[in-house]
Amino acid sequence: MRVTFHRLTAAAALVLAVTACSATPQAQDSNGGTIVVATAGEPDTLNPVLNYGVDGASLIFDGLVARDGRNELTPALAAALPDVSADGRTVTVKLRDGVVFHDGTPFTSADVVFTYRAVLDPKVDSTLRSDLDMLDAVEAPDASTVVFRLRYAYAPFLQRLTLGIVPATALQGQDINKSGFNRKPIGTGPYQVESWTAGDRLVLTANDRYFAGKPANRRVVVAFVADDNIRAQRTRAGEFDAAELAPKLAAGLGTVTGFTVHKVPTADYRGVMLPFGNPVTGDLAVRKALNTGVDRKAMVDGVLGGAGEPAYSPIPPTSAFADATVTGKPGADTATATGLLDAVGWVPGADGIRVKGGQKAAFTIMYPASDSLRKELALAVTADAKKLGIQVTPEGLTWDAITPRMKTDALVMGWGSPYDPDFVSYKLFGSKFAGEGYFNLGLYKSAETDKALQDGRDQADPAKRKDAYSRFQRQLAADVPWVFLTYLQHTYVVRSTVKGVQPRVEAHEHDVANSLWWNLHTWTKG
Repeated sequence: MRVTFHRLTAAAALVLAVTACSATPQAQDSNGGTIVVATAGEPDTLNPVLNYGVDGASLIFDGLVARDGRNELTPALAAALPDVSADGRTVTVKLRDGVVFHDGTPFTSADVVFTYRAVLDPKVDSTLRSDLDMLDAVEAPDASTVVFRLRYAYAPFLQRLTLGIVPATALQGQDINKSGFNRKPIGTGPYQVESWTAGDRLVLTANDRYFAGKPANRRVVVAFVADDNIRAQRTRAGEFDAAELAPKLAAGLGTVTGFTVHKVPTADYRGVMLPFGNPVTGDLAVRKALNTGVDRKAMVDGVLGGAGEPAYSPIPPTSAFADATVTGKPGADTATATGLLDAVGWVPGADGIRVKGGQKAAFTIMYPASDSLRKELALAVTADAKKLGIQVTPEGLTWDAITPRMKTDALVMGWGSPYDPDFVSYKLFGSKFAGEGYFNLGLYKSAETDKALQDGRDQADPAKRKDAYSRFQRQLAADVPWVFLTYLQHTYVVRSTVKGVQPRVEAHEHDVANSLWWNLHTWTKG
């Protein structure tokens, strides 16, 4: 699920396209010094404390550690990978010397302490707070050392240190939730913010004092174009050096001279969230029938154009924690699905739609109207459900219209992380997060699931963690709070003259951060 979205009508986006074509940054800069990329989503904030670029790919900020092209941890603001005590509860970080923020302020341990304490501050509206439940204290014994003290050993803690560090002097004494820093931040990263025009673009300029060396290009423009088709049209027109596109739209540009299509492996899944408060989707037999009766293979082949694979769980098959027993037939098993409904009294009515106790087997599946991929998945589920005697009404809406209905109507959603199974799933399926923001929208509550998720984050032993996440996946398969449909390959179209693109396995979040342009500061343009 993308938590933040750029909301444009198609008409407004067309106007934007016309005006942008007449004055694109590329047209103004012919020396290759500007890289222009296009993405569907626009962030609400550029402050890491408020959940911007927390996985270490923001281009504006650096964490203590970063991820390389294989998603393995590497030192960033830390001089070396942190030291972990034998009991796993003390993590010591030595900081890199000579790093400065964009405004020239020296980076010190005080900035690290301030950043993490800000996340933990209940007055700050940070969705990251629950991700740091294990953190008891963060201290700075000197200017170049930070010590994290944990309440309990938490195996993936070092991965939480990708969080971008903000300068304490820029935010101390302010209401972080409303600070101007959130739109014009100061970081240590390879780029600094020149301007942010809401609904249009984010412009970044090179940080010549970047500790890892000057960026290879002087300027980056991130264009926000919510509508998939308009983004494809503008890409074809030559406005962008790189753009994320739905698989079918990307394939259409793959035959055009001058473009290269990158299909990037991900842990990003799509599925239908089924709310437990709905009288139809709240019925376990209906959920199981849908889970059995959808044709995932047809979705991968047709909707994704082959750029993906069937999904049965929120933990991807590539993960060491994946449970191979949680699977199913990639095609539809209509006979088994209808049998599940028959067994509990969902009988076909005169119009072919099933009825039980006067309740018709009918419900709505919402999807964001500008997302062509989710629309096609909603239509595919609708067609498969009809074969079972279930009437589904797909409805494309703006996120403003979707939000108040998320606890009662089904929704095509997306989430996923390639890093650790604790990430995302703990909040997405945990009972205590039911109805909190975009987490656990269907109000799913299971003591078994909660126990397995808690065991997974409490245990340090890999075998015990694997057992915990196997129990988690098996319980989800039994309860079916979601019908998982597909894992995606993210598809990007890049000008053939652009060099240095290095795809890596991606998370669900892949707009300004966590995308193909994670290493954009090293790209060159011929």
